[in-house]
Amino acid sequence: QVQLVESGGGLVQPGGSLRLSCAASGFTFSQYVIGWFRQAPGKEREGVSVIYRDGSTNYADSVKGRFTISRDAVKNTVDLQMNSLKPEDTGLYYCARGRSRYAIFTQTEYDYWGQGTQVTVSS
Repeated sequence: QVQLVESGGGLVQPGGSLRLSCAASGFTFSQYVIGWFRQAPGKEREGVSVIYRDGSTNYADSVKGRFTISRDAVKNTVDLQMNSLKPEDTGLYYCARGRSRYAIFTQTEYDYWGQGTQVTVSS
């Protein structure tokens, strides 16, 4: 069955870096859009970054220039490299599979979700 498993979260100081990984199984990975979302305490889940089948990417304005999404077609993983982390980046980070090739940051555009990995940015 379709599975998405996130890893790599943790506690980091402001200005630090983390690399999240989303491991996918149960579907032809290269044919799907994969998105990263996050949910901060007391806030709605929001889109962070998306990678498309052709390798093109999209980022939320709040993370542009700091986060980089990448895909490894051999390992069936999508990584999110997060640099210059800020306290407002704290949240539960999820990866999800897009329903269509045009999915961006609307959650209903995604059909399968992982369980999430916690990122905490604090001194």
